[in-house]
Amino acid sequence: MRAHHVMTRKVTTVRTDTSVRDAANLMLQQRISGLPVVDEVGRLIGIVTEGDFIRRSEIGTQSPHIGWLDYLIGPGKAAVDFVRENGRKVGEIMTKDDLVTATEDLPLEQLVRLMERNNVKRLPIVLGETLIGIVTRTDLLRAVASLARDVPDPTADDNHIRDRVIASIEKHEWRPVQLSVTVRDGIVHLSGMIMDERYRDAAIVAAENVSGVKLVHDHLCLFGLSFRSPEDEEWEKVG
Repeated sequence: MRAHHVMTRKVTTVRTDTSVRDAANLMLQQRISGLPVVDEVGRLIGIVTEGDFIRRSEIGTQSPHIGWLDYLIGPGKAAVDFVRENGRKVGEIMTKDDLVTATEDLPLEQLVRLMERNNVKRLPIVLGETLIGIVTRTDLLRAVASLARDVPDPTADDNHIRDRVIASIEKHEWRPVQLSVTVRDGIVHLSGMIMDERYRDAAIVAAENVSGVKLVHDHLCLFGLSFRSPEDEEWEKVG
């Protein structure tokens, strides 16, 4: 999947002359945590986020200034902080340098990596310099929710499921030793030996993500220690 598959195309934006108060109210009304700032022709020139409202004179949360530090680095930073904490217009508090953006054909894997690397919750999507959309964490959440895994699969009989479960687990370094997989009516039973309890969760998740799997029962043992679940007993009764 790529950015254009999940991005919000109708983006709520503001201009540089929008008041800080109006921007804050708009974010509250729209239940969003950031607003792209565009010029009169739709070019992206900045972004204002909830983080820009943390240090504000209205609520007495300005950044503390240490006299000797201000003396060493000069009054420049103090001046910048003053503008951000007291500015009345979006253009005075917005982030405008080193904006992180993406194009609509960027694969989601790279998009998420870009968000994580820059510690941002949203990525404006641009065509050249023009804003055409935005991808937020909420958009990614919607994408996960909309992609239902349980789609009918005509080849999802027990034998096919077993082969796919084995393939999905065996390719990883954390695969159990002497892995055994049994499938009955879409219910998967995993057996084998694991060297770390974290391998158990990984194996279960790998099996759960195979099309046609209804439920996964875990009989994996840690260093030869095994346990029998109620499902084991019931399964053997009907076996």
